[in-house]
Amino acid sequence: MRFRRPQRVRPVRLPTRDSLRRGIYLVPTLFTVANMGCGFASTLASLHDRFLLAGWLLVFAVICDGLDGRIARLTHATSEFGKEYDSLADVVSFGMAPALLAYQWSLRSLGRWGWFVAFLFLVAGSVRLARFNIKVHTTDRRFFMGLPIPAGAGALTVLVLVHPEPLLERPASLIVWGYVLLVSLLMVSTIPYRTFKTVNLRQRWPATAFFGVALVIALLVLLQEEGMAAVLGAYLVTGPIELAWRRLSGHPINLIVDNEAREVPGAVNADIDVDRS
Repeated sequence: MRFRRPQRVRPVRLPTRDSLRRGIYLVPTLFTVANMGCGFASTLASLHDRFLLAGWLLVFAVICDGLDGRIARLTHATSEFGKEYDSLADVVSFGMAPALLAYQWSLRSLGRWGWFVAFLFLVAGSVRLARFNIKVHTTDRRFFMGLPIPAGAGALTVLVLVHPEPLLERPASLIVWGYVLLVSLLMVSTIPYRTFKTVNLRQRWPATAFFGVALVIALLVLLQEEGMAAVLGAYLVTGPIELAWRRLSGHPINLIVDNEAREVPGAVNADIDVDRS
């Protein structure tokens, strides 16, 4: 009688820490890809004059852009690759897509001047992102230096959401032209805009803070497009107003600080944000 040799049982390989970490890195990157995908789809919709769809796709891009950085910090999956890749995605979603949307929706009636200011918006957004990347370690994290590019893209998008029908009459196009130029200049300016990343809701005026957040959410839910326009319009003017008020009161904002001075007592998260705003 022949005895068969027992088969060797292969040991089960448990996932290593490195493999788990690679999987975690994939999650925030997927949101970055979704951000870029929304921007690309918005560009295609603009080319086919589907302006309302293009505008809402950019809103979804903003949501994805906000989630990728938060998820990366919560899972401790931040990386230099994610930071740079997120910047490239933002150029597509918040630079190219809104510039083309504004051009197709209104600026094309102005000919060369129309595409000039749309291209200027794209350049301003890319410069804004590049400046953020090189100054992120030396800038006061309570403020953005210049208007964040998602807010700049939103400032153009809400015009289309409020009035989806194209504005091709010359007087209206000239107003849109000036507005796009203003938003472009705000992005490359040194006007400080609040980041709201260091607000401690647990210690300072919790009832007032939560009431303000609830009011903004209710405004967005009830009025939708008009509510988004009101919130973005208020944010656009907060930077110049705070800058003027601090200069008049003799308390200017110093955006460039030492690394040791960047830690804010009581902040919710003292880590460097990976958002490319």
